[in-house]
This record gives sequence, C-alpha cells and structure tokens, in this order.
Amino acid sequence: MPNRLANETSPYLQQHKDNPVDWYPWGSEAFAKARAEGKPVLLSVGYSACHWCHVMAHESFENAATAALMNEWFVNVKVDREERPDVDAVYMSAVQALTGQGGWPMTVFLTADGKPFYAGTYFPPEDAHGRPGFPRVLEAIHDKWESEREQIIGSAESIAAHLREASERRPEGSAELTPELVDNAVQVFRDNFDAVWGGFGQAPKFPSPSNLEFLLAYHARTGKEEWVPPGSLELVLHTLHRMATGGMFDQLGGGFARYSVDERWLVPHFEKMLYDNAQLARLYLHAFQVTGDPECERIARETLAWMEREMLDPEGGFHAALDADSEGIEGKYYVWTAAEVEEALGEDAALFNDWFGVTEEGNFRDPHHPELVGRNVLTRWQDPEVVAVQFGLAVPELEEKLANLRARMLEVRDRRVRPGLDDKVLTSWNGLALGAFAEAGRVLGEPAYVERAEGIAAFLRARVWSGERLLHTYKAGRAAVNGMLEDYAYLGLGLVELFKATGELAHLTWATELFEAILANFHDDQHGGFFETAREGETLLLRQKPLFDGPTPGGNAAAALLGMWLARHHGRAEWESYVREVFNLVHDHAVQAASGFGALWLAAEFLLAPHREVVISGERAAREPFEREAGRRYLPFLVIAPTSDGEGLPLFEGRRVESGAQAFVCEDMVCNLPVSDVGAFRAQLDSLAR
Repeated sequence: MPNRLANETSPYLQQHKDNPVDWYPWGSEAFAKARAEGKPVLLSVGYSACHWCHVMAHESFENAATAALMNEWFVNVKVDREERPDVDAVYMSAVQALTGQGGWPMTVFLTADGKPFYAGTYFPPEDAHGRPGFPRVLEAIHDKWESEREQIIGSAESIAAHLREASERRPEGSAELTPELVDNAVQVFRDNFDAVWGGFGQAPKFPSPSNLEFLLAYHARTGKEEWVPPGSLELVLHTLHRMATGGMFDQLGGGFARYSVDERWLVPHFEKMLYDNAQLARLYLHAFQVTGDPECERIARETLAWMEREMLDPEGGFHAALDADSEGIEGKYYVWTAAEVEEALGEDAALFNDWFGVTEEGNFRDPHHPELVGRNVLTRWQDPEVVAVQFGLAVPELEEKLANLRARMLEVRDRRVRPGLDDKVLTSWNGLALGAFAEAGRVLGEPAYVERAEGIAAFLRARVWSGERLLHTYKAGRAAVNGMLEDYAYLGLGLVELFKATGELAHLTWATELFEAILANFHDDQHGGFFETAREGETLLLRQKPLFDGPTPGGNAAAALLGMWLARHHGRAEWESYVREVFNLVHDHAVQAASGFGALWLAAEFLLAPHREVVISGERAAREPFEREAGRRYLPFLVIAPTSDGEGLPLFEGRRVESGAQAFVCEDMVCNLPVSDVGAFRAQLDSLAR
C-alpha cells in the first residue's frame, strides 16, 4: 500500500511511494508525530537522477526488515533536494560539519525540533568500504536515544548553535575590489589548471560554467595573454574542447552529463541536468563569439536541441533532469559494445568505431555489474585528417558520413528503454534556460530560439508568478514552495537577456520587479548580502546566505549581477553597490578558494569593465541588421537596449526615431554620433572590441 508520498508531485518522492518505509514529506506533521511519540526524525534527502540514491533505496528502503526498524524507532522524512534546496542546504551544512564531506543521498538524524545530532550520506546494507551497514547505524542510534537521550539532545543543541554561528557571516572590514585582486584570482585558476585534459584539479571533474565564464570575461577586459602561459582564454578553450570531445558530451544526442568521474572527461556520471546544459550552451555560444569556431556553435546548438527534444514540458517550461540509470543500470542507455554497433551499422561500423573510440575491450566498467564487459562511452578524440586518409575520404565527405552514422545510431538508441525523467519544472533552472535561448537567438540570428525563450517567460508568468511573488516548482497543474533567492535572481537575469533579444520593455520591467522583491524580502539590511529564503518564508533551523557557487551560480552573486544589469539600464547607480557588499562578506575566502566564487568574480568583472551601451532605436524589423551585428561580438557587459518604445529608460532620452533605425554606441558616458548604416555601426563596435 502506498505511503504518504503518493500525494506528492515530486518525481523523486513518487519513486519512494511504494517503499515499506512509513515516509512523511517535509512538514509539521512529521515533527509533531516525533514530539508526540518521543522519537527522533530520520531525514533522507536526494533527487531523482541520483544514482547512489537509487542504490540505497533498493538496498535499504525497499528492504522490509530495514524498513521495519526505521518505522519502529524513527519518524522518517523524505525530501527532494531540488524541490527544497533550502532544507537541503541547511542539513548539508550539518553533514559537512559533522563528517567533513557531503553528498547525496544525505542521511541526517534530528531531534523533534529539527536539530541534527548524527549525519552521513550513503550507508550500505552491511558493513563495507569503511562504512557501517545501515541497520547497524539504526540500531546504534536507537540504543543511544533510549539510554543517553539527554546527552544527545544537548549535543544537538551545541551542533545547532555552531551551525548558526558559522552561517552568520558578517563583513570583516571592507576589501577594495581592484584589478590586481582579480588578477590574483585568475592566478589561482592557472595554478590548478590541468594542461593536458583541461578543467581544474583532479577527478571527479565538474564543468563549473561560472568559473569559465569569469575567465572568458577577464580575457575580454584585459587581453592578458602575455602572462606566463596558459592565458585565461586558453584555460577556457582547452577545457571546452576536452569536455566536448570526451564522454561528458553525448556524442549522439547532444547535451552534457553532470560530471566526469575521471580527469579525462571520459566516463561521465550519466545524469543530465537542465541547469548544466542551459549554462554550458551559453558558454559555448560565448566561445563561438570569441573565436568564430564552428565547433563551439555546433555544441551550443546540439545542447539546445537536446533540451527541446528531451526536456520540454508541453506547457512551455523545461523539465529538471534525466536519470543516470535505465533498467536499473547506470549508463545503459548511452554505452555501446562493438557488437552492438556492428549489428546496427554493418560495414559502416568500422568507421563509426574508429571515430568514436569503440573497442572490443571497452572503456567503461560498472562495479555494480562486473558481468557487463566491452561497453564503451563514445568519445571524439580522433584527428579528422588522419581518419579521412585511413578510410579514403575527403574531410567534408567524412563529416557528412559521420553525421549520417550518428543519426542512424540515435534512431537505434531511441528504441532502448529511456532513463527516468524528472518532469517537475523549477523556476530557477528555467530562468537559466530562458537566458540561454534568448541569447542564442540574438547571437545566432535564430528567431525560433527567441520564440522558445518567450514561451518560457510566458509559462513562468502564468504558472508560478502571483504578481507579487514567485513559487519555486510546478508539476501536474500545481505550483508549490515559496520562491527562493535563486528563483528571483536567475529568472531576472533571463528576462534581461530576453529584453536584449526582443526589445520588449515588459521583460525588463518584470526583471526590475523581481529585483525590487529581492531587496524587499531577501536582503540582510543589517550585515549585507541576501538570504536564501524570504522574510515571510518557513522558519528553518538556519536562514542561510548562498554565497558559494554550486553547479549553479551562488544566489548572492546572481542577485548582485542582476542589480548591475538593472542599474545600467535604469541609471540606478546605487544598485551597483551590491557587488561590493557581497564581496565584503567573502573576500577572506574569494581569492584563496576562487573556484567557489566564479559567479561573484564575474560580477566583479562587470564592476571593473568600462560602461558601454548600445541603443538601437526603431521598429523591430529595421533594428534587426544592427542587432545581428551586435550579436556577433563577445562584449560580455555591453548594455544592449533595442526597442521602439523606451519610455522611462534614461538610455532612450532623446534617442527615439520616427522611421528606420539608428544605433548609438557609448562608452564611459561618451557617445559616438548616431548611425543609420550597419557598416558604420560595425566600425564603432570594432573600436569597442579593441
């Protein structure tokens, strides 16, 4: 018989509705039961695409004997970390404080008032790999609870006090945000760069798009490639090339996996997340603007195509994630044996296998299924000139042939059992997708991308916006959970991109309303920075400030970036101050641990960059050639205001035209003469780029 999770919309919680565990969703009912029965709470946090979450579910939560122990001794609460990132962040800080590491599944034991006293991540069903078996953990905690309850409660109080103190970050003086300080941060990335395989540090490797965006913007501002190699541009381009040619990128269907388990970007953790792909599509788009490399354009387009093909909700938003597993086996949907390729392609298999690195031995091993051998993650590490000669083809013929083989193999793969889809729609991640499609449409001159972005905005406005506040998640006709800082900030940034792509002032107006809501409901007026949750939100153990980047930009950096864009559009210089304010909260860590603050360093780049504006005034059709010209260049902090009606925008004062279109290019408040000719406009933009 299904448990209480059957009434939830979260696909992750639905995965657990038939467990023999008496699960509760997060809420007051569970904690009231714990108080009434004198039991501790067992909090389990995960997400639908998490491989090890599935493993622990199969081993423990589906085991009747283990479930009986959980039900007898604990009140069990299951949380989807993507649906409740605020709850996840609070208790992840506890896991990290108690164990020195974190991850999912997250397992935390709490008192009835939500204070943690014991924590971990994955526990096996029996003692193994240096970890105690989960039943033994349950029994030990139950015994301690019965015999030493007062000590446990006292310990939980101390842990909670420590967590509160650690979360109450206050500015330690004022740090001047100088170009030299940014130079030092870049040097940290240079010191940790993997010159062979790209990326930073050792395995596992994450794409970290915020860091790469910062380095690209730094290069645009400074051009300091004369430094000791590698220069900041090389750090980015080498990493992007390695990611796109390894197994991180789906060589058949497009889109990126969440991370690589090795330093070579060869074997991914196969789950695909909306947030990674939205950010990486824009990053490759920016690399295309810088280099003109058609490979960067191809990767951006194929990533967006994967999002539209596999992640689009019928109502217009985008779903959250694809699972790593299919048929209970990680990566089964994506990997190939040489025999499978030969069966699908016949005599063409030799070319496919050579190009995509498929061998009889295979390059992927699953420790859970050692019987599965000879399986290959597809890579694209070959030199096309060498392969073309080997198979007696010209390079254009080779490329055409490979495109055909990819399409044929994708058709075969489409007949396999697909990975599970997490079909909830998250406001924050859709804000990232909105920005990606809007900018792709502007840069590539593709109206269909802009239309997709407009569809995302319309969906979010209709489904998760009340006119005053946002909700965080939507599924099956139900919007739920009060919006968090990332929802307001990411959506606001996406709307700024949509304004730049369309000139529709309503998008900029909505972005401004979202930022004003951030200032009213999330800002710490006493110590600076922004809280993750709004003032009127649910009271949790901690009210944290998201200062560090995860796989998505830190909420504080994103809010500060939004303030920068709107300050420039509206002439509100005071809104620029939030970059310095946030920086003052973390300056003691930001240089030494630069990789945790890429989005904040990007905001710092914006603050240091010259004030540059392009106003393109006129009707949309007349503006299009000018907008297309502006989109060709990587000018990351160029304020672009294309509109026929700039009522209320200081940028448009005295710059309206009655017919045709005119472009105004300004830098540091000094404007060139307006131009009506695209060639003259091109020359002015070239001078900005220089």
